[in-house]
Amino acid sequence: NDWQNTKTKALFTAFLQLKNADEVAAFCRDLMTPAEIEEFASRWQVAKELAKGKPQRAVSASTGVSIATVTRDNQWLLRGMNGYKTVLSRLNSKQNHHHQH
Repeated sequence: NDWQNTKTKALFTAFLQLKNADEVAAFCRDLMTPAEIEEFASRWQVAKELAKGKPQRAVSASTGVSIATVTRDNQWLLRGMNGYKTVLSRLNSKQNHHHQH
């Protein structure tokens, strides 16, 4: 857990101050390069496709992300800290909530 320290916890707390997607976008753009944002966006796309049950090779082909990265993302999805699962379940419940209205 050497990645969890005072400095990283301050970063995670900073994310909690953001109230909407526009604020998150502005913060991420100040924090990261466009290439880094693109990289994280690709990993998130991979996680979402894997969560839908798509095969790893198909996800690699459709996203342009290397099979090694797709495999690693799949490991985090299955045996990580449930970060992906938490966000995916909240997004799914929001979408289902919207469809009911």
